[in-house]
Amino acid sequence: MAERRDYYEVLGVSREASPEDIKKAYRKMAFKYHPDRNQNDPEAETLFKEAAEAYEILSDPEKRQRYDHLGHAGVDSNGYHGFRTTEDIFDSFADIFGDFFGFGRRGPRARSGADLRYNLTISFREAAKGTEVDLELPKRETCDRCTGNGSEPGHSPQTCAHCGGSGQVHRSQGFFRVAMPCAVCQGQGAVITHPCKKCRGRGIVQETKKIKVRVPAGVDNGNRLRLSGEGEPGEHGGPPGDLYVVIFVEEDEVFKRQGQDLITQVEISFVKAALGGKADVPTLDEPVSMEIPKGTQSGKVFQLHGLGLPDPSGGQKGDLLIQVQVVTPTKLTKKQEELLREFENLEKEKTGHKVKRFFKKVMGE
Repeated sequence: MAERRDYYEVLGVSREASPEDIKKAYRKMAFKYHPDRNQNDPEAETLFKEAAEAYEILSDPEKRQRYDHLGHAGVDSNGYHGFRTTEDIFDSFADIFGDFFGFGRRGPRARSGADLRYNLTISFREAAKGTEVDLELPKRETCDRCTGNGSEPGHSPQTCAHCGGSGQVHRSQGFFRVAMPCAVCQGQGAVITHPCKKCRGRGIVQETKKIKVRVPAGVDNGNRLRLSGEGEPGEHGGPPGDLYVVIFVEEDEVFKRQGQDLITQVEISFVKAALGGKADVPTLDEPVSMEIPKGTQSGKVFQLHGLGLPDPSGGQKGDLLIQVQVVTPTKLTKKQEELLREFENLEKEKTGHKVKRFFKKVMGE
């Protein structure tokens, strides 16, 4: 069994701390590890219970005195076993949670806001270089007049007298006892007696919000950018959701992409393909000169390292792949045609010599 920590250490206070200091420390811990702020987090739940146990002992003068003299044994000997569930904690400290979170323990529980999605279309060059985009989103926001609790400033929601703050009423039907949402508070456990004039008691208003989105260089179709806290507002003090911006990239006339590599085509004359030379090839910046070796065939692919797309996560840049297309001229001058005829004859003569040498080899001559 794990050794239990010192209660003063749990709350982060000294042994000379005043009752008010202890209460402040506990409220801070309760807010930090509250289950509604740390959903599906067993460690946070454990710390939440540990802080509540420490506060229950140190906030009671008699229990604190026994603890100061005898440690955990001083309180355990009186039948103290701590809290088994978070509901036990809410029951014990309804005054603190009512004051700190805006409602009594049995009032509406905080809920996280929903996540939002926005489809953002950008050009190929914007995706390659990165960009900043200003979005205007119609979204619900927490009312700044009542800070989301639905009541006019100076007032607060009141525990529903009909259901006692539970949000439920029970009715007997024969042998059964049925729980139903309270009709007075609509199952919220609290009623708003002085509705906020701006949001009319809803705690939320509809507004158009401007959001600046930084798109990193190298993003691709389907990439998602997460903007924490820019989703729907939470309910009853819960945290807001997130905004997910989904990227859609337009096609480019010059480049195709393959992962972080760029692919393009460059046309060269059949003379340059045969004799070699230099060709200008496009890049994301200025064109660069590339060496074409003698005898280059149409469809040959050349690779220029580091001239592709950057990796959005910070990895190495991709490469630029250039596929050469040899262009056959469609209109020739008389002089060009004569030269090509002469070239053709030379090729035939060269081929003829090769054939003769082949047959001589076969015949053993």
